[in-house]
Amino acid sequence: MGKVEFIGLMAMLMAVNSMAIDVMLPALQQIGAALGISSENHRQYVISAYLLGFSVAQLFFGPLSDRFGRKVPIFCGLVIYIASAMACVFVPSFGALLFFRALQGIGSAATRVIAISIVRDVYGGRQMAEAMSLIMMVFMIVPVIAPGTGQIVMIFGDWRLIFIFMALMATAVAAWMFFRLPETMEPTDRRPFTIVSVARAFKIVLTNRVALCYALASAFIFGAMFGFINSAQQIYVEIYHLGVWFPLAFSVVAITMSFSSFMNSRFVGRFGMRRLSHGALLAFMGINGIWLLLTLFGPHPTPFVLYLLLFSLAMFQFGWIGSNFNSLAMEPLGHVAGTASSVLGFMGTAGGGLIGALIGQAYNGTTLPLVTGFFVLSLIGLVFVLIAERGKLFQPHNKPV
Repeated sequence: MGKVEFIGLMAMLMAVNSMAIDVMLPALQQIGAALGISSENHRQYVISAYLLGFSVAQLFFGPLSDRFGRKVPIFCGLVIYIASAMACVFVPSFGALLFFRALQGIGSAATRVIAISIVRDVYGGRQMAEAMSLIMMVFMIVPVIAPGTGQIVMIFGDWRLIFIFMALMATAVAAWMFFRLPETMEPTDRRPFTIVSVARAFKIVLTNRVALCYALASAFIFGAMFGFINSAQQIYVEIYHLGVWFPLAFSVVAITMSFSSFMNSRFVGRFGMRRLSHGALLAFMGINGIWLLLTLFGPHPTPFVLYLLLFSLAMFQFGWIGSNFNSLAMEPLGHVAGTASSVLGFMGTAGGGLIGALIGQAYNGTTLPLVTGFFVLSLIGLVFVLIAERGKLFQPHNKPV
């Protein structure tokens, strides 16, 4: 498998997860009406239930991949994902939908954890950061097309067709992986799947200052993004009255993030992960601070063009933060890559998902909860980065931990 195909496959494995979140956004209102959910904020549970299953299951797929290799666990996860997506087609109630969405998240966890482990098997250091940036660039195309895809699918039927679409997409990716991806884990690196061995691996991850702090920083920054995803449909439709055009506005921000990831892949080899991600985090915090001041003291609501500009500028920085923080957290943990990816992934998605759910539930008909969350979370992320780096930003080389 060549580099281009490898990056494409890893991106599509991770895109299976992104598709399951973003393609649902245009359908939330229709799902609520069909299943008798009148509260608009409660419709967000369709996203939160998926993230709950996704985050918890990562703790298991990592150790399983360290014991049995990468291919078998990831294939099993895809089978769970496909089966639960099809089950959502026939659910009789909102509770049943949430159950199978959580199950779908469990299956999807394998794609996220093990895809990152596979990249770590093949690359290290700045090469890993470059590869992850290219993967993220392709991966970010999904949020560009997913809401619009969901809107188009519903032209031919109701929201249940979206789950059939997800199942078909995951089946195609599973076939590609099954026939083309070789096993990337060396047999000598396999670890026994016992409580003691897993506990030791977890201890390695959680006692590494750099890995732990960058994982926590990622969790808070991802919390901001999940907060937006939870409330995006309400903001664009209720505040800015975009109606069926809201996927277009969603896509503008996703394109910005994709372009940012591409630029990161070009620059990371020259400037290093720390310089790029630390600078982007400071810019992220500064933009969010300006955005918050305008929200508090400017016109209500903030004019849509200005809102979209500030939001796009903030999320442009995210493209330089996400992949580099993940690579910095994984860099010292190559010998336990599977378990490390699962622990770090759990912290990022469980923490970020919980924070995002709180921001989403705080939605009150204005953008203030979202903007405040963005600014506060960027400050907290900076604190953890400073702890990881012993108070010194922009250092180009790893320090002893």
